Amino acid sequence: MKKHNSFHHFLLFLLLLGLNSCNKKEKFPTSNYTVVRTDFEDILAIEGYVDPTQSISVVCPGNVNGTIVSIVKDGTFVNEGDKIAEIEDKDLLTRYNDDLTNLEKAISQLTESKANLEMQYSLMEAQVKINQAESEISNLDAEQIQYLSPNQQRIKKLELEKTALEKKKLQKRLKALDRINKSEVRKLELQINQFTNRVENSKKKLGSLVLIAPISGIVMVANNMITGNKMTLGDMVWDNVLIISIPESKKMKVKIMASEGNFKRISINDSVIFSFDAQPENKAWGQIKIKSPVGQPFKKNSTVKFFEVEASIDSSLIQTEPGFSANCRIVLDRVPDTIVVPQIAVFEIDSIKAVYVQKKEGYELRQVITGKSSPEKTIITKGLKRDEIISLIEPTAGFIKSKILLPDSIVKKYSKRF
Repeated sequence: MKKHNSFHHFLLFLLLLGLNSCNKKEKFPTSNYTVVRTDFEDILAIEGYVDPTQSISVVCPGNVNGTIVSIVKDGTFVNEGDKIAEIEDKDLLTRYNDDLTNLEKAISQLTESKANLEMQYSLMEAQVKINQAESEISNLDAEQIQYLSPNQQRIKKLELEKTALEKKKLQKRLKALDRINKSEVRKLELQINQFTNRVENSKKKLGSLVLIAPISGIVMVANNMITGNKMTLGDMVWDNVLIISIPESKKMKVKIMASEGNFKRISINDSVIFSFDAQPENKAWGQIKIKSPVGQPFKKNSTVKFFEVEASIDSSLIQTEPGFSANCRIVLDRVPDTIVVPQIAVFEIDSIKAVYVQKKEGYELRQVITGKSSPEKTIITKGLKRDEIISLIEPTAGFIKSKILLPDSIVKKYSKRF
């Protein structure tokens, strides 16, 4: 019976030992990285498109917010003066129709007012002539006044005075009517001039919505900043948005629309390596040449802006074509022959940067000094050597066997450099 119990205890001991070994294996980190010396490169991958170094741009006219209702196919050859696109701006069309209606009303009102004023003037002139005839008759009667009785003479004199007063009143009213006529006509004429100018301006703007090829050449339809695709029917456009460009030169460049964050990371003269989906066998090299300081809104009234960046194509395996999409690898920084490790292998521990170096029985927590870095990699300037193995994940406490800190003098010396 004792032998039987002892055998069970022995089996239980072996089982627990096996479970403990399995647990240790499961917890032991397996994601490691072997330290090497290599060139550090901070590379920004971003999309762009090939564009001629010299081209004529056709943009949406100013003060327009419309929709593309016709556009030529990308790559079409056009002659100077050909229609290449048309924009519809419903608000502008509504303003034009309203101004035209107001102009027609003003012209009609002027014609009617002139007719009424002319009629009033004619009636007034007729009254003046009647008064003039009455005055002449009164003057004839005045020659006979000496033969009348005193009472009749007084009555006749009063009639003569009344006729004279009426004549003065009519003359004043005629002058006043003449001034009123001229003032009313002038006022209506000014309104007509204003509406005429507004109609002409609206008509001119509507005419500018028909886009004409400024030169002969191959049409390059611009990319829509919102969709990233070529401009097409129904796309919204607004002030000075590029719609079409026509090349003037065979030498090419690459245009990049960078977000504000990426724009800040890019510098003039940064090297760029290009590849092209339309030419998988092609490769090209160039540099960042221009950074536009003014951002363009992602869409109308948007606070999100993109900034235009231009890169040269200095050499290529095959001649590139305008309009090709370009995969741009911008080399923001390069340090040759240095210790480079993945960013995820560096940990912040108690205000220091550290890595976990693999040893026989576990890991050593070791303080390091970092240098230049990118979102994926970082340079280790002090604390690591080539061929050492570090963990990419933080080991559990049971596997951390030792801790090595750098002397303060080393930390101060190397930390000041970066």
